[in-house]
Amino acid sequence: MAKKAVKKEEAPTVAVCIPRGRKQEENFVIVSVNGKNWKIMKGATVSVPDYVAEVLENAQMMADEARRYVDKMAE
Repeated sequence: MAKKAVKKEEAPTVAVCIPRGRKQEENFVIVSVNGKNWKIMKGATVSVPDYVAEVLENAQMMADEARRYVDKMAE
């Protein structure tokens, strides 16, 4: 008996562009969600599922918050 192929529902995609970092930094970012991994090149606009874009956005918000905290403590 032949197995039926089950079509998975695709998540909506979002275009993201991660700015390039310093010369010593990696030129890519790795994002993992529920066992799936994405290697996203910095400086290139790529389409990723919306939940990957959300992870990247949350990471940026936390980095900004950490920077504000360090600046506050340095005063």
